[in-house]
Amino acid sequence: MTFALTFVKDFMTDSHNAVLLLADGTVFHGISIGAKGTVSGEIAFNTGMTGYQEVFTDPSYVGQLLIMTSAHIGNYGVHTDEVESGKIMVSGIIIKKFSTGFSRISAEGSLQNLLEREHKVGIADVDTRALVRHIRQKGAMNAIISSEIKDLRELKALLDQTPDMNGLELSSQVATREVYDVMPEMTTAALRVALLDFGVKRNIIRCLTERGCHVRVYPLNATLKEIEEFKPHGFMLSNGPGDPAAMPNSIQLVREIVALNRPVFGICLGHQILGLSQGLSTEKMFNGHRGINHPIMNLKTKKGEITTQNHGFVITRESIERHNGIEITHVHLNDQTVAGIEIKDKPVFSVQYHPEASAGPHDARYLFDRFVTSLN
Repeated sequence: MTFALTFVKDFMTDSHNAVLLLADGTVFHGISIGAKGTVSGEIAFNTGMTGYQEVFTDPSYVGQLLIMTSAHIGNYGVHTDEVESGKIMVSGIIIKKFSTGFSRISAEGSLQNLLEREHKVGIADVDTRALVRHIRQKGAMNAIISSEIKDLRELKALLDQTPDMNGLELSSQVATREVYDVMPEMTTAALRVALLDFGVKRNIIRCLTERGCHVRVYPLNATLKEIEEFKPHGFMLSNGPGDPAAMPNSIQLVREIVALNRPVFGICLGHQILGLSQGLSTEKMFNGHRGINHPIMNLKTKKGEITTQNHGFVITRESIERHNGIEITHVHLNDQTVAGIEIKDKPVFSVQYHPEASAGPHDARYLFDRFVTSLN
């Protein structure tokens, strides 16, 4: 069976034209992909060369228009085993070359059909190199994509209504509303982990069950009393979208959990909420880190790690340096931002990046081993 790559540019007509308008007035024209429509959000870019389906289904991308810097997207199709949540989470997609065909025999369909089914809007044939260079220079900002509205004044009016990511709580849009259990393959599980769902990726849960943990996932409105009825050996604080400082109830819950002096492991948004619960501060980054090739230094082992990252906020180094009870354990080697912390004299630690790495390298999977070992 022969598979041919067919690029949208080859058959799109004028009726499929699309436009991308940035908050600073910059305009890019391209070709409509996915569903026809109009969508706005904060524009961001991901530098990963593979794993587009895992990226698009990551709940941390809610509220964002995502640029993929890899030139060809869609060329290996989609597969149900390569999702990190129940649906596509990015608000909109911006790419260079879009393939409606796919070259992988095991693929279950095309990315185009998936985008259409889930009513996701995108734009292709954009000079993504120029666009990313622009954002690197100007910083993160809101933008709007439309394949139905051509009047830039009308689009500007809609864009002005898009909320800023600063102060925006988004976890409630993607977190579970009900408690549920995920069991390991073994018949009996000796270790119980309570996972606070701020927008969890499925592979985080998988990395715990693979290590013999019975994971019970809790919604944002869970109380410590309710969680304690499970008698967990430890707590996982998941990734998720939005501004961590806009989640006071979750910050208070994590503060209560830390006071129990039991093992706690935070990832990404969970890392930031852990820091806020201990009196640290967070700030929005100029661009953020998104990709699967970010270099990290483990300050304890002096070893480097190549990591998957997806965040636009970070714990400030200054607030940690003023706190005698918290130690920086990992730093990002590109800009020296804080990439990991631990609370002194407590089995509590967190990282800004994604050790479950789906997609991405497995350099940091040892962190799950460290956490599970601490549960015994």
